[in-house]
Amino acid sequence: MYTKRDIYFQEDNFTLLKGDSFKLLKKIEPKSVDMIFADPPYFLSSGGISCQNGKQVSVNKGEWDYSKTIEDRIKYHRKWIALCRDVLKDNGTIMISSTLHSVYAIGVALELEGYSIINNIIWRKTNPAPNLACRCFTHSTETIIWARKQLTLKKKGTHYFNYEAMKEENGGKQMKDVWDIEDVEPEFFESGTAPKSEKRYGKHPTQKPIALLTRLITAASKEGDLILDPFNGSGTTGIVAVSMNRKYIGIELDEDFLELTKKRYLNK
Repeated sequence: MYTKRDIYFQEDNFTLLKGDSFKLLKKIEPKSVDMIFADPPYFLSSGGISCQNGKQVSVNKGEWDYSKTIEDRIKYHRKWIALCRDVLKDNGTIMISSTLHSVYAIGVALELEGYSIINNIIWRKTNPAPNLACRCFTHSTETIIWARKQLTLKKKGTHYFNYEAMKEENGGKQMKDVWDIEDVEPEFFESGTAPKSEKRYGKHPTQKPIALLTRLITAASKEGDLILDPFNGSGTTGIVAVSMNRKYIGIELDEDFLELTKKRYLNK
């Protein structure tokens, strides 16, 4: 179990742990988490450029996002995904967001570590950044892989899906796996963006919009459930979770992002 020294901030059902996910995941009670949302590094920081507000900008985000070989990417993802499997309930699920640059390595890692993929959700960005090189199609999507445990070769874990809520949100029709999330301003195509109103206390380079996390958490969890984000970042998962009467644990190594999350939580 994690200790007081691991806790950066805690109030009611909202807990932020400071440290390396690979270490702290081992301290969370086995089979205690109902839902995991993860937005791991995309490993894109290799000197490239993108477009922001009409200007060329570097896509380098930090040392944590430096490029890796495909073998190293799969090895990295297998490690944290295996640790997540240990803390996830047998009827729990995991949702992982990524782009084409890492999503295939994540999919392989999930299956190798004993998961069964439920859905491949495509988040279509309605106002993506332009393609500067003009040598391929404009990147305008991110993928969220939704998976459950594969308990044995023939037995998959049961999982919760709020079918009725998704159908109601979609005007009485079954919700498909391609989503348009509106009010997203163009920024780094590979990062995932959130409206400026959600960045007033600071921002993270891969910050996700509240609307996206609200739909995901509604679909895959119930009130009172425990939700974990092993790459807390700006804390959007936690802000949405507590606003929907869920419990939350976020793990983050960078104190600046922990402080940003704390400010967002205290001013929600």
